[in-house]
Amino acid sequence: METLKILLVDDEVDCLETMGAIIQVWGYRVIKASSGKDALDALISGNPDIIILDYMMPGMDGVATLTEIRKINKEIPVIMFTAHPDIKSIKAARDLNVSVYTPKLS
Repeated sequence: METLKILLVDDEVDCLETMGAIIQVWGYRVIKASSGKDALDALISGNPDIIILDYMMPGMDGVATLTEIRKINKEIPVIMFTAHPDIKSIKAARDLNVSVYTPKLS
């Protein structure tokens, strides 16, 4: 059985490294991206099975990144997390077929 690949996207290096290490311990292969643009490149080149995406990122935020992801792959499951959940971001993510939207624990 092939190991599932998870694309982890977060602009905070500490979070990216810590979450990546935990996900690897769980037995998954992790592809890391620190920006929306890097995430799109990794989606195309890495062919992940699932994406874990931060909402609050400079430049291209999570919703803008998810909009572009959906142009490339309409079906890939996406888990979006944020340290600052609000109704607007939840609705925007839901409209883009996000699989799960969860608060980021600090």
